Amino acid sequence: MTESHPQTSAVFADRHIGPRPDEVARMVQTLGYADVDALVDAAVPASIRSTEPLRLPEPASEVDALTELRGLAARNNVATSMIGQGYYGTFTPSVIVRRLVENPAWYTAYTPYQPEISQGRLEALLNFQTVVSDLTGLPTANASLLDEGTAAAEAMTLAHRSNKKSKSNRFLVDADCFAQTIAVVQTRAEALGLDVVVADTTDGLPEGDFFGVLVQYPGSGGVVRDLKPLVDAAHESGALVAVATDLLALTLLTSPGEAGADIAIGSSQRFGVPLFYGGPHAGFMAVRAGLERSLPGRLVGVSRDVDGAPAYRLALQTREQHIRREKATSNICTAQVLLAVVASMYAVYHGPDGLKAIATRVHEHADSLAASLRAGGVEVVHDNFFDTVLARVPGRAADVVDNARQTGIWLRLVDADHVGISCDEKTDATALGRVCRAFGVTFDGSLTGSALPAEVTRTSEYLTHPVFNTHRSETAMLRYLRKLSDYDYALDRGMIPLGSCTMKLNATTEMEAVTWPEFADLHPFAPIEDAAGYVKLISQLERWLAEVTGYAKVSIQPNAGSQGELAGLLAIRSYHQALGNGDRDVCLIPASAHGTNAASAVMAGMKVVVVKGNDDGTIDLDDLRAKAEQHQERLAAIMITYPSTHGVYEESVKEVCTTVHEHGGQVYVDGANLNALLGLAKPGQFGGDVSHLNLHKTFCIPHGGGGPGVGPVAVAEHLAPYLPNHPLLEQAGPESGVGPISAAPFGSAGVLAISWAYIRMMGAEGLTAATKAAVLTANYVAKRLEGAFPVLYTGENGLVAHECILDLRPMTKETGITVDDVAKRLIDYGFHAPTMSFPVAGTLMVEPTESEDLGELDRFCDAMIAIRHEIDRVVAGEWPADDNPLVNAPHTASAVINDKWEHAYTREEAAFPQSVDRTAKYWPPVRRIDGAHGDRNLICSCPPPEDFE
Repeated sequence: MTESHPQTSAVFADRHIGPRPDEVARMVQTLGYADVDALVDAAVPASIRSTEPLRLPEPASEVDALTELRGLAARNNVATSMIGQGYYGTFTPSVIVRRLVENPAWYTAYTPYQPEISQGRLEALLNFQTVVSDLTGLPTANASLLDEGTAAAEAMTLAHRSNKKSKSNRFLVDADCFAQTIAVVQTRAEALGLDVVVADTTDGLPEGDFFGVLVQYPGSGGVVRDLKPLVDAAHESGALVAVATDLLALTLLTSPGEAGADIAIGSSQRFGVPLFYGGPHAGFMAVRAGLERSLPGRLVGVSRDVDGAPAYRLALQTREQHIRREKATSNICTAQVLLAVVASMYAVYHGPDGLKAIATRVHEHADSLAASLRAGGVEVVHDNFFDTVLARVPGRAADVVDNARQTGIWLRLVDADHVGISCDEKTDATALGRVCRAFGVTFDGSLTGSALPAEVTRTSEYLTHPVFNTHRSETAMLRYLRKLSDYDYALDRGMIPLGSCTMKLNATTEMEAVTWPEFADLHPFAPIEDAAGYVKLISQLERWLAEVTGYAKVSIQPNAGSQGELAGLLAIRSYHQALGNGDRDVCLIPASAHGTNAASAVMAGMKVVVVKGNDDGTIDLDDLRAKAEQHQERLAAIMITYPSTHGVYEESVKEVCTTVHEHGGQVYVDGANLNALLGLAKPGQFGGDVSHLNLHKTFCIPHGGGGPGVGPVAVAEHLAPYLPNHPLLEQAGPESGVGPISAAPFGSAGVLAISWAYIRMMGAEGLTAATKAAVLTANYVAKRLEGAFPVLYTGENGLVAHECILDLRPMTKETGITVDDVAKRLIDYGFHAPTMSFPVAGTLMVEPTESEDLGELDRFCDAMIAIRHEIDRVVAGEWPADDNPLVNAPHTASAVINDKWEHAYTREEAAFPQSVDRTAKYWPPVRRIDGAHGDRNLICSCPPPEDFE
């Protein structure tokens, strides 16, 4: 008898969901219920419950799901891409693939809000910032943006709010910028009331005033020109200048900073990140001195810990949306951390000489291609270029592109007369020979033609820091990656109980297809026929997401939750405009809402009106009715999160939706907490008109240290005509859509197979069981901890949804021990802290997720109860208020072995408190970090090694 493979026969949901049946029985018994269903019935209002099971395929085993994915992958025809336009072939060094991209120590980490346990990622991101800063010639770069198109849009808004000299409302975009970049900028500008002027700036600026100018360097058509005359003219007219540029090109070309540019943006994709059919890729932005405190996104800075040792942290955190809300500098919440880390390690791996050698080879290939075309009688439009050759072939451009495709080469059809050919790291003589044959000429690698003129040839140094000049052997690189990952705490070490962030299992089988060449090596502007596997995967995933949310249509284009929010609000805005109600611009937002809601509303051209909350955390219905009545003629929407931001199923949600609808508004249901609804209730059925979903939360795409994320937008039938679309691919969205939200037609398509595999393997019953388990674990934790830390908000029957808020404020008032002290002390116990001070200052929000088993839940609860006992010892006077294990936490190994131990508690109490496994102790690399020092002394690139001596 043949025994079946366990991955073939086992139900995947049993692997994903942590608590075993016997553990479930003990947990529900603790809560006083007969079974999980009884608990869920008591917690979830009957008024929102779905009456029918989810209509999804029967769950597939892990092996069968991978077989199906192999079938989809096989339908993608991967050719040699020479399309360019911001997307290029690149070789990811194997050591980076194996030890970083496919390593859960890197991809399951959370955003580095707890810097003491994130030093590895933060160092890698500081490397990234240094790469961008050095190559662009501008002093301060951020820790990545979502892609090049949205980075350009952020540059526009930065220029608008920072240019105090200009009263203009116009933004000039050079016509030779990438088409997708122009379109994304136009989408953003329209909502903000800014006027985008697209013009050829080859011979100077057009007439009129502009607050900013965007130029591509090298241009979309490949041309490289001296930026300085344009920059000088723009500055003379009172405009700021943003340069969209290419990091690899900048190893050979004069930097934007040297030309006087104010801002540089672009994509780091060609630094070792696969094409991924458009994403995820790490965009970047760098700015001149004076603009650094207006940078959107995240910024890693150097500070120091309490011992004075250098330590990294996120700098200028007061710019974050959860604090500034509608006054935030942008609605960006996630970065593209994992991809930025890959790009930074690509630079560490190759070093400045290696990068210059790659760039030189790329340019020489383009140069010899141009010379061969010219020798065969083909007109080459530009004399000066880096990697892209623009050939003029009157009337036969389509034939040339088709000829090349028949030989396995994708070229860019510019128009009927022009073909674009971009060389990259993967280009070789064979490919160039096929390109030439497509034109009807012969390739001769010995021919050369153009050279980069002196005025654009770089002479300045870059990447001189030792980190980029040390790790030349694979042994050294391997150990550097291991050292950094050992600094960090990720899900492969233990539970990350962050409320609102859903740090659940990212199963290995779900991750497996990401690096398959058939998915990783496809250009986003490849012929749609060559992407048949992706098209089907995306279609299936969008259909499944529509089913589980109760909406009519889904677009997966938004490449972050914040972008999904923006897409949903733009759909609402366009819907009102189509009805002749363009003056509806008021967005109601509960006081407890996530900060990106308010920021996104402003980005969508709406005015935020805050709705009060009750003492129990619910929406104040009286205030809602009053505000809806007050703004009835201008009410566009309300943005609510369900379950609420406080982790409670609000009984009044249907009344909230009805009230807004009665006053002419639309209901936006933030999908941040969808992990508490799947299989139980559908936002599209209990009153929602639109929701964004977080695939990097509910649907198992890992957080990757803060990115990648995917934020699909789901809409009811009447909003479907206003979903995102794309100028370069009609299949990406409706013709009547709002324009592109992301640079690529399908956003971060490269990680969609993760969520596809999750849904495919879980099926309807599995997804529903996961939701029930999430509700069970949250209520179990709340019950166990209620005697030590009271739960702030509960719903009917004293129950929470999938997360709970622990109220530390009374304890702080009594003892002086703060939420920060508890969070840092948890590090000594071997845990990442819950979410701190959101949505209520002085509290901890805990979300255990469905993936943690009872042993890990109890370990966390035991640690929290032990910390409560430590606090009691401070109250009792056993430990001084200013010298105890909490206020001094976390404790490093070097601190514990210090000869001058003079604390009121023992070394053992510091490092090995109750329940800590001595054989698996996590040691933080630094002690508590002084954030204020880092903000006062802003250092955002690699410090010299002597700082660490």
